Amino acid sequence: MRITDLKMNGIKRPVGFAFPRISLSWKVVEAKDTTQSDAKITVSTEPDLSNPVWVAQSATLKSIGTAIDIQTKPHTRYYYRVEVWSDGGDYAASEIDYFETAKQDEPWVAKYIGTAAEDEFHPVFVKHFSKPANTERASICLTGLGLYEAYLNGTKIGNEYLAPNVNDYSVRVQYQTYDITDLLQEENEICIYCGNGFYKGRFGYEGHVKFFGDRFGTIAEIHILDAAGTDTIVATDESWQYRASDIMASDIYDGETVDRMYGQEHENPLKPVELLDFDTNKLVERYSLPVRVKEVLPVRDVIRTDAGEIVLDFGQNFAGFVSFPSTLPKGCEITLDFGEILQNGNFYNDNYRSAKSQFIYRADGRTETVRAHFTYYGFRYVRVTGWPGQLPANEFKGNVLYSDLDNAIAFETGHAGLNRLHLNCLWGQKSNFIDIPTDCPQRDERLGWTGDAQVFSPTACYQMDTRAFYRKFMLDLRTEQQKLNGAIPHYIPNNNSAVSGSSVWGDVATFLPMTLYDVYGDLAQLEEAYPMMQDWIGFIRRGDEEHGNHHLWDFGFHFGDWLAQDGVTAQSMKGGTDDYYVASVYYYASVCKIAKAAQLLDKEQDEKEYTQLSAEIREAILNEYFSQSGRLCIDTQTGYLLALRYAIYRDKVKLLEGFRVRLKKDCFKIKGGFVGAPIMCQTLAENGMEQLAYEILLQEGFPGWMHCINLGATTIWERWNSVLDDGSISGTEMNSLNHYAYGSVMEYVYRHIAGIQSLAPGFAKVQFAPQPNCNLGHLHCAYDSVSGRYVSDWKINEDGTLTVHFEVPFNACAVAILPGTDGRTVELKAGVYEETYRPNIDYRMRYSMNTRLDQIKDDEEAMAILAEDLPAVVGIIKSNDAESLSMSFADLQFMFFWGFNPEIIQKGCKRVLELKN
Repeated sequence: MRITDLKMNGIKRPVGFAFPRISLSWKVVEAKDTTQSDAKITVSTEPDLSNPVWVAQSATLKSIGTAIDIQTKPHTRYYYRVEVWSDGGDYAASEIDYFETAKQDEPWVAKYIGTAAEDEFHPVFVKHFSKPANTERASICLTGLGLYEAYLNGTKIGNEYLAPNVNDYSVRVQYQTYDITDLLQEENEICIYCGNGFYKGRFGYEGHVKFFGDRFGTIAEIHILDAAGTDTIVATDESWQYRASDIMASDIYDGETVDRMYGQEHENPLKPVELLDFDTNKLVERYSLPVRVKEVLPVRDVIRTDAGEIVLDFGQNFAGFVSFPSTLPKGCEITLDFGEILQNGNFYNDNYRSAKSQFIYRADGRTETVRAHFTYYGFRYVRVTGWPGQLPANEFKGNVLYSDLDNAIAFETGHAGLNRLHLNCLWGQKSNFIDIPTDCPQRDERLGWTGDAQVFSPTACYQMDTRAFYRKFMLDLRTEQQKLNGAIPHYIPNNNSAVSGSSVWGDVATFLPMTLYDVYGDLAQLEEAYPMMQDWIGFIRRGDEEHGNHHLWDFGFHFGDWLAQDGVTAQSMKGGTDDYYVASVYYYASVCKIAKAAQLLDKEQDEKEYTQLSAEIREAILNEYFSQSGRLCIDTQTGYLLALRYAIYRDKVKLLEGFRVRLKKDCFKIKGGFVGAPIMCQTLAENGMEQLAYEILLQEGFPGWMHCINLGATTIWERWNSVLDDGSISGTEMNSLNHYAYGSVMEYVYRHIAGIQSLAPGFAKVQFAPQPNCNLGHLHCAYDSVSGRYVSDWKINEDGTLTVHFEVPFNACAVAILPGTDGRTVELKAGVYEETYRPNIDYRMRYSMNTRLDQIKDDEEAMAILAEDLPAVVGIIKSNDAESLSMSFADLQFMFFWGFNPEIIQKGCKRVLELKN
């Protein structure tokens, strides 16, 4: 029995973070027993835990998060240990770990320093200082106006990039704290480099420059403690100097230029700094996770194009930067251009729009590792220009950047396409989780679009431990909301002149807090988010009252079913589902969510008010968008999906009938966009159409997830038709090849195909309800929840039996619904359960009477049988008519005008229906 995964506020060993409240979580592994009988937490400022400042011992201490009730002090390291006893008498103690505070409310001694107003070059701020005698520890608290990197005696401080991350500088600026004890020498030089970032670089959908400020600056305090406890402070003040750095240009969108020859070709004297009038009251301890190089990719291939280019292929679309060792000769200039796709075999990045996405390096003959400092790129391909002689491609590294998040999912099946979809979705999350959940990592955008974040958050929480990441995002959302009288902006940081407050996008204010509560069980975090939820509902209600109090959201601008396939054209921004219907359904769903939150938080009056409001909205939707007989008047896939998802109907049977008719008219092809597509398969599975959910997930024709994969996708695309069948990109106006929204389908895969479904907050109890399918053959899924690691495996054996394997973590429980047994359940405690049995369904069978011709056309064995037994059907298939291909064997029975009848079809497809995988 071991205790692992110690985290404070969802962060491993946090240093310098904001601690408005402290919650400790842990996991117990390798236990032979099932239940916690006692637990103890000890907290001390001493490394050996002597003289503890807080102790708690109880069987009820929660491993998913126990509040540590202490008043922390500035610049203090707190050590702690967790001990757990099991019901069988086993015992484990964690290693002693720690967390460390920053300045807290302590006034800043340091002052903001900056360059002269006329100096627009990228500066490096410099200070020399001596180390005091008997030094024991040293730390630095600092931030930048613009991005910064700090070096002490030539060594980079901190293992992170793009600090201080994404801030609304008009409200607050995060500062970071680093331990620099091991970097100190007797005589020291600290250098702080600054880059534009979003502070003063190009930023936002409207192309603003210098939106937050127009001068580089920094503030820093070095605290050096000696054995007697004396704190010597080296702070930014008038004694510091600056000069131009070798970084000539930096921009999140356009890239970076480094000129090592600059100091040799230009006078570059040190100058005295100027004090900046930037309010230190805006400085706050960090709440962003560090952005780190989480993985390093090698070059997979070197391509010499017909255009005479040298292009490096990393084999995977991702976000980060390239590094390479340089011994290049003096004056040599290298240019790297970044792209996601080749066109006609040549380099291409026109879909980046105005973003140059370039790195330029001019050498001075030194030996060094070259990389960008104040930007990142979204790319798979890199064009290298200017390299003298043979390019050492094996020395180029793809550094994958994203916030310091732990992976939470392991997934593998017998279907290569589904395995790739899982990876594509995970890579999309990595690429777009760089401090905030962005829409894309490559073009002139890279913004925290709230609609994308809302639809993807459940999937994101299956794939990574997102507690701290989303806490930061919600704080940023709340900051912007308070400026907008309750509205939620379309993206953050918000510099958009458009009116804020669109449905689906703004509904992140209610959806995300409830998702996080369901996944992590943190009631205190839900309480923190409750004002944001309230103000969002208040914003919509006020608008409704101004427009007649219809209990509908039938006014204002909405993105609607963005980028759906049932719009006016294939390239239309909006789909065919009525915007106000979508908005009203989401209004209802948001009110239901806040009513649930009010119940959980014991806000009885609020719960009553919101429950009543939700009933009024539901009734208004039924009256406006449904016929009196129960028919939905919004005849689109997304219309039906929303009604089913949120249980808005007069007659569910009639609603399902209408949905099936709509799907048949659509030839069982996906039509939904950002609203409909993410919930398509899950809604089908939850409404008795599990097989159809599988078919839509795995269909290889356009549009669909497998279609993108077959065209070479290694991430999720923004559009179903981002790339056409001939490999050409469909357009450049809005066409990202790394956009995670449609990856939300993986929630369905984890919840229904693997069958890991939460029954209690924080996954303290789950339901295993897997759905085997012959196209997969087998499945392995392990989800490392905040309560521990759940495993759901199944395998269809050659003899037709089915093997299921479930694992439940310590102090948790589960109920397993065994597939193919008419609902037989097994109650599970912590441990391992495995059973092989013969289900009442033969999962080996490849086809049924409900199989559509489109599903059989690429199966050579089946087509050969049909050529002998039903040649007329082969002719129909070869016609490649979309409507005909959407017909099933059951449909063909009644196509009398084609010469078919039930006897002919049933006899003719008999051998096909006997095929097994």
